Amino acid sequence: MVRAFVAAGERSARVLTLAKLGGVALSMLWGFAVTYVFVRVLPEAEFRAFLLLIAFNNFTISAEFGITNVIYTRLRRHWLGRADGAGESDFRPEEIGVLFLFLASLIVAGGAAVACAMLLGWIRTGMPAIFLIFFFASALNIMLLLAKRALAAVDRNLVWELTDIARRVAGLAALFAVLAGAGLFTSVVAMLLINLAGAALGMALLHRRAGMRVGHWLAWRRGGGHVRRTYLRDIGASAALTLSEVAAYNSPYFLIAALTHDSRLLILFDFTFKIIRAVGTTIRATIEGALPRLTHSWFVHDVESFGRSLRRAAAVGMGVAACAGVLLLVAGQAVFAHLYAGKVSLEWSELLLLCALLLALAVMCVSVYVQGALGRFGPLLRQSLPFLAGSILTTPLTMAMQAGHPGTGTGMIFMTIYALCFIGAAILHVIAMRRLIRGTR
Repeated sequence: MVRAFVAAGERSARVLTLAKLGGVALSMLWGFAVTYVFVRVLPEAEFRAFLLLIAFNNFTISAEFGITNVIYTRLRRHWLGRADGAGESDFRPEEIGVLFLFLASLIVAGGAAVACAMLLGWIRTGMPAIFLIFFFASALNIMLLLAKRALAAVDRNLVWELTDIARRVAGLAALFAVLAGAGLFTSVVAMLLINLAGAALGMALLHRRAGMRVGHWLAWRRGGGHVRRTYLRDIGASAALTLSEVAAYNSPYFLIAALTHDSRLLILFDFTFKIIRAVGTTIRATIEGALPRLTHSWFVHDVESFGRSLRRAAAVGMGVAACAGVLLLVAGQAVFAHLYAGKVSLEWSELLLLCALLLALAVMCVSVYVQGALGRFGPLLRQSLPFLAGSILTTPLTMAMQAGHPGTGTGMIFMTIYALCFIGAAILHVIAMRRLIRGTR
């Protein structure tokens, strides 16, 4: 019987891994498909404005202040404690309702910011309704992430992954329908409705699994008081960490647009950002499969098991980055040219620097995902601030160095500085993970 139970568990783990990889593949395809479609249906000036909209969108999606990490840590500890006594917590279901309200407010505030940016001319477009609807459709990923993280904490990974795959396929169908003759307005409205349905279903699944009542979603005063009394400091540290990372990853979009009219540099960074996000998402999927074991080992103080699992996770992350680098070397230039309709080309030197950057990214991703799941937001913030400074300085340093060395390509200078920024941050995360393996809390 024990052998049959173990075999069933292994089969379930394999199915979950396949589902996660399928979701990652669709997520990666979505990131490139949006550019592929919009670069072909928008005039050049509108597409440049669309890239800035994407930057606003990325900022809003990422700037959920780490709420999803906080809820995962607390709900996971509560769930483990209820299941086998592995952890103790003061978790209350009302917390989820409060955090849900906060994230919904963030989406509304982000939409208001985008509307103001268009009114003030920061985002110049002749189709504001389409841009705004697309923003809201994409910003709903915040709610989808909340559902994903909360369901993962209560061991409902597979149910969510299968549901999310269906949502992503429907979204891609709505997007590519534009190339088949559908109106762009109709397409973005369909995306909005699909993501709304996905978020509602995720909350319903969480409601049932966590044993919540309708009143838990609406008890904002009681839940807010509990959050304020028990872990507002965690939210503050997580918010600072998240804002730091959001600014670090997205600031080059705005700084390039502000400091230069070089469209090629903006497109080069857009491609780099897409690759970073795709590889980071893939690594996250592999780490999420190991988080139940990692978090259990940490919370029961099994340092030896935790160390083995963390080393294995780091090796897998580096493997993902190495495979991505090989694929880029083989097909990166062709993908780049096709993605941006042949408007610009990608140099070999820039491609090699991007591959080096991805290896450093792997180390950072493993460290951030694991420490975030453990609730170590303060230490993560200290590791992220140098990365933020480096990322913000990359574009101004590029402009200054290019002015002093006019014979050197701007893209080459930018990618060199940007890659060094990632490498320096990765070294800090290696030091942090070595402390974790030694059992330092």
